[in-house]
Amino acid sequence: MQLQNKTIATLVAEGVEDLEYYVPLMRLQEEGAKVLTAALDLKPVRGKNGLIITPDARIDELDPNNLFALILPGGWAPDKLRRYDAVKTLVKAMDEAGKVIGIICHGGSIAISAGIIRKGQRATGSTGIRDDLVNAGAVWVDEAAFRERNQVWGRVVADIPDFCRELVGALTE
Repeated sequence: MQLQNKTIATLVAEGVEDLEYYVPLMRLQEEGAKVLTAALDLKPVRGKNGLIITPDARIDELDPNNLFALILPGGWAPDKLRRYDAVKTLVKAMDEAGKVIGIICHGGSIAISAGIIRKGQRATGSTGIRDDLVNAGAVWVDEAAFRERNQVWGRVVADIPDFCRELVGALTE
C-alpha cells in the first residue's frame, strides 16, 4: 500500500481503450491510491471494447495541486480530449510541477497537444502516433515501457504489465 492517500486522475472519453484504463486503475488501487476517473462531463463513457465507465469528476474541475499523478490511456479518447483547453492546461500544469504522467498507446497525442514533449526526449506509443511524436520533437523508442523525466511511457495493450511496473516504480520512488 505504497500509494495510500495519494490521488491519481485518469482521463477518459468515449472510445478509451478499456484495458489501458482498467488495468492501471486496479494496479494503482492495489497500492492504496485513490484513482479518480475524470471526463469532460459526468455522463457514463463507453470504452473502445464496450465497457461502461462512470466518471468521478469533470476534468475542468481538477486541481493539479491536489493530484499526485495523472494517467492518459489510449484508444480513440485522446483524439477527442486533446481538443479541450482544460485537458491541455491540466496536463501541462502536472508536467511543469514534475508530477508523474503515465502515457500509453494513443495517450501521447494529448501530450503533444499539451506541449509537454521536449525536443530530443524519448517517447513511445501506438505506431499510429509515431509520426506525430517525431514531428513534435520526440525520439521514437520501440520499447514496451520506460521513464523519461516525470513521464512514464507505454506502447500498447500487450505492454500493460511493463507499463504498470514502470508506473508504480515511478510513483513509489
